[in-house]
Amino acid sequence: MTSPTEKILILDFGSQVTQLIARRVREANVYSEIHPFDMPAEAIEAFAPKAIILSGGPASVTDPLSPRAPEIVFKLGVPVLGICYGQQTMCEQLGGKVVPGHVREFGRADVTINVKHPLLTDIGALGGTMKVWMSHGDHVGTLPDGFQIIGTSEGAPYAIIVDDARRFYGVQFHPEVAHTPQGAQLLSNFIHLIAGCGRGWSMANYKDRAVADIRAKVGKSQVICGLSGGVDSAVAAVLIHEAIGDQLTCIFVDTGLLRAGEGEQVEKLFRQHYHIKLKVVNASEEFLRKLSGVSDPETKRKIIGATFIDVFDKAASEVGGAEFLAQGTLYPDVIESVSFSGGPSVTIKSHHNVGGLPEKLNFKLIEPLRELFKDEVRALGRELGLPDVFIERHPFPGPGLAIRIPGEITPEKLELLRAADVIYLDEIRGAGLYNDIWQAFAVLTPVRAVGVMGDERSYDYVCALRAVTSTDGMTADYYPFTHEFLGRVATRICNEVRGIGRVVYDITSKPPGTIEWE
Repeated sequence: MTSPTEKILILDFGSQVTQLIARRVREANVYSEIHPFDMPAEAIEAFAPKAIILSGGPASVTDPLSPRAPEIVFKLGVPVLGICYGQQTMCEQLGGKVVPGHVREFGRADVTINVKHPLLTDIGALGGTMKVWMSHGDHVGTLPDGFQIIGTSEGAPYAIIVDDARRFYGVQFHPEVAHTPQGAQLLSNFIHLIAGCGRGWSMANYKDRAVADIRAKVGKSQVICGLSGGVDSAVAAVLIHEAIGDQLTCIFVDTGLLRAGEGEQVEKLFRQHYHIKLKVVNASEEFLRKLSGVSDPETKRKIIGATFIDVFDKAASEVGGAEFLAQGTLYPDVIESVSFSGGPSVTIKSHHNVGGLPEKLNFKLIEPLRELFKDEVRALGRELGLPDVFIERHPFPGPGLAIRIPGEITPEKLELLRAADVIYLDEIRGAGLYNDIWQAFAVLTPVRAVGVMGDERSYDYVCALRAVTSTDGMTADYYPFTHEFLGRVATRICNEVRGIGRVVYDITSKPPGTIEWE
């Protein structure tokens, strides 16, 4: 994909919220990418960043083996913003000193604004305070020559520092998180007022650029695209279809692990609405046979991924003549599936569509959404005219319902889960809450509990309900349903789904949990 002309480079030192920095930059209509902290100097030069942001991280700068920014970062002449660990390593590398903090700051704090500065435009008056989110033990003890303090907090005397001559800036708090209410404004000030970036990153521009790139790459060749029924693959398919028309054939594999009515919805949208060539393969018996007796979640994912490739490969050969394979891979998939060198970031779980394609498929790959976050994909879908019923759909995992049934997968369990899920989502939509929630679904746990149905003792499955709010899926909070709502859902599921006798609600945030159960 051709790169935008103005780009912000984010060097990752292992913070769990580094992706939020990229999101905030893109919300300011500037393209950003995350790369490992030890990105080679020649690669940084080739990237040609308009500015560089150094992320936070879990290490201590006082440890001589802790990661450092490449020296070229401070020699390119572009603005550099260090966040938490990024601020500390910048100061240490420029001749300052970082010391262990006597007062550790974790959580909300107040930063007093000591100097009027462009970085703090529209944030607060001189002498006022800025609410921020701190997460540090160490802090800068001695500033490098040329730096000025413009903001302080109780535990971080150098909370905001600037060196306007060299265009180096540092904050000890996390402006990227929602708990720093004016953090997005600070980042926008850095990007627009200090780095001088325009506002050229939009989904309308991205669509035009992507269509041109796809046409140039594909030429007159044929492309096949795997449809899952989710937002990502749907948007990828429609985008590619806009670029090359009937050169695209979509393949939809029914794994037997889909939500109720999903296959019919996909066929209707792509055949009737978009008139895209579509091949449907019902492979549910094959998937369920291979999953029989398997309980380990990662083993399930690998079986589903391998089986999908086999089924897809066969279907692709039946279509014939395709040179390219399209996937709906997103930017978070790419980042989460890579453990950056030096070890600050770790792989949480495997993603079935990242790096998992065997060479035997002999396709060239097209991943037109690889640079995008989920909400950007939804915005692109609107640009392409997809109906809201698809654009606003909650995310659905590649392995499907298999990871919403901890333990062994059976046809009976799948039917129980589908029935419970339909009731749950029906009640959510009926209450007008669907678009307030990032993701909601039912889980059929392997636990059975004693109950009473009528005058008889029952011993049925426990169903867990999950609903979270999020902006990008990287962090999430549980949705605060009323007890009345949860009681109504529980009553319906227990009454209408024979085999489920108890319903619980999962109130775990991410972190420490993940959104899905497996």
